[in-house]
Amino acid sequence: MLDSLSPIETAGRLGLAVALAVFMGLAFEGIYKRERRTSPGGIRTFPLLAGLGAMLYLIDSHTLLPYIVGLGAVALCVFALVRAACDSDAEPPSMMIPTANFLAYTFGPLALRQPPWVVVSAAVAAVMLFESREVLHRLVQKTDPEEVFTLGKFLILAGIVLPLLPNHPVVSFTPLSPFNVWLALVAISALSYASYLLQRYLPKSGALLPSILGGIYSSTATTVTLARRQKQAGAKNLELAAGIVIAVAMMYLRVDVIVAIFNASLALALLPALGGMFALSLSIGLVLWSRRTGDTSAEPANIGARNPLQLGTAVTFAILFVTVALASAWVRQSFGQKGVYVLAAITGTTDINPFVLSLAQGGVSDMSRTALATAILIAVSCNNILNGCYALAFGGVRSTLRPACVLFGLGVLGLAIAALYNRLG
Repeated sequence: MLDSLSPIETAGRLGLAVALAVFMGLAFEGIYKRERRTSPGGIRTFPLLAGLGAMLYLIDSHTLLPYIVGLGAVALCVFALVRAACDSDAEPPSMMIPTANFLAYTFGPLALRQPPWVVVSAAVAAVMLFESREVLHRLVQKTDPEEVFTLGKFLILAGIVLPLLPNHPVVSFTPLSPFNVWLALVAISALSYASYLLQRYLPKSGALLPSILGGIYSSTATTVTLARRQKQAGAKNLELAAGIVIAVAMMYLRVDVIVAIFNASLALALLPALGGMFALSLSIGLVLWSRRTGDTSAEPANIGARNPLQLGTAVTFAILFVTVALASAWVRQSFGQKGVYVLAAITGTTDINPFVLSLAQGGVSDMSRTALATAILIAVSCNNILNGCYALAFGGVRSTLRPACVLFGLGVLGLAIAALYNRLG
């Protein structure tokens, strides 16, 4: 790439490296020089290091011998300065200090050899890490060590197990492969885990934020929790009623996002229906929320989401996914398209994610895009009706009649839209 650059382009790349080193030096001075003036690096040192690295790289860009010798010299100098700081101060300097100097030294070759966004990204990442030091330290103190272990399990699921699985069908009954099944597990786990972390660590007040995050995690679990809170309150609480409706609104958004990950054309076909239902239910929820004056809950609603990356949860989802996929394929072959619609209604009374994902990944063959969208709308609508029943059962008729009626209405409207889709298909 260096040979293809004109002299003007080379000068521009060198200027970019120096400018970014100045930018990083500004942030470095504001954080580390304020605490320890003897710390090596800063607004003058970083540009010089960037220029030195670039010049030594240009001397011999093939063997890189001058650049490597220069790197060794910089390392010795930084080590000596850091050692002197350790001898003079009670507290040893941060490893961020020598690391920042070495990073500045690489800016020249990076700018000359790689696309500009690479060196820009490196500088911006360094500055963000400088400026967010206190925030990150507080995050470490706040984070449960168990969550780090859980994140490691997710990386194993996504980065190790997933690439090793075969990406071809193992049975002729369904086109789904082990890779498809595990990819669905990773996708739904990632979305649920993000919602779980936000619920756990974001500050909460009232029922609005827990309802939004709970709807992304599970609208059914959120409905049951808020209905129970409604019953405990002993009177109609519009804040909790609004939370139930808003959780259902987020369910429409979650379903379309999940489908879009695997089948963009199917998600586009569902967008008018799910988008319209999302807007309608969100509007109703916000109207109820705006009328909550005088009856807000004293404590934030705790949805109590379980960690979706627990081994038992993952195994259960995988088994449900395979079962639903095989059942859908068998029903399609035995009873045709109407049989799949009946199965959609049945799965709507349980967890709809396995059914939706199996359709999005092509688990049912010989069905048009409109027919697949119809089946998903039936499952979503039946799930809404079930949530309405849960609201009445766990919250009582007098306390949760209003949100339950909204859920019933949304379910009936969804079934009507599904019937329209079926007629158009």
